[in-house]
Amino acid sequence: MSNSAAAAVLTTADLSEAIRAVRALLVIADIGRGEVDFEAVIRSPDVLAHVRDVLPDLEWWASADKERGSSECGDDPAACLPIRVFDWGRPLDRAEPFIAALGPEAAAVRWDLDAWPAVPEAGLEAISQTYAYLTLTVNSRDLYQDEPSQDHTIHVHARDRNGDQIARVPWLADQVGGRFTGRVETANL
Repeated sequence: MSNSAAAAVLTTADLSEAIRAVRALLVIADIGRGEVDFEAVIRSPDVLAHVRDVLPDLEWWASADKERGSSECGDDPAACLPIRVFDWGRPLDRAEPFIAALGPEAAAVRWDLDAWPAVPEAGLEAISQTYAYLTLTVNSRDLYQDEPSQDHTIHVHARDRNGDQIARVPWLADQVGGRFTGRVETANL
C-alpha cells in the first residue's frame, strides 16, 4: 500500500456545488479506465436501504469489528448497524447515486483517475495514475470521517515526477473556484 497527499481545494455546504466542481475536475482528468471507491459509516436503516439500491453487493463490516458481522460472512447489514463500508473498484457512474443515497451520513468518495494531464501553460507535466486521485468527502471535512460536518470538501491528490506534491493543486483549485489553503492529509491508497 502506498500513500499520497490529498490537498483540500474546496469546502462548501452546498452538495450540488461540490458535485459540479467534481464534474469539472473529471473533465480535466484522464478517466478512460477510471474507477471509484467508497468509504462510509452507515448508521441508519433507511440510508442502508438506499445505498444497497445503488450497490446491492456492498462490501461492509460491523463498526464494532468483523466478528460481529460482515458482507464476507453473508450477514445481514441491517442487523449489524452501524456498519463501515469499504467498497472499491466500482464504475464511475456509481459515484453520484451513492452520494445521493447517503443522506446525512459521512463518507469519502475517491475517483481513481488514469492521469492528471500536462498543462504546459502552467508549467505542469502529466501525472500518472499512481498519484492521480480526486476525493469528495460528504458531510465530513477529512478523508476518514473523523471530522463530521454539514459541509463537503474536495481533495485533489497529485505528485509530479520530482516528488512535488502540491505544484498542481493551486491550478486545479482555480479551475473550480476554490483555493488551496495548505491543508493536506495523508491518504492511504
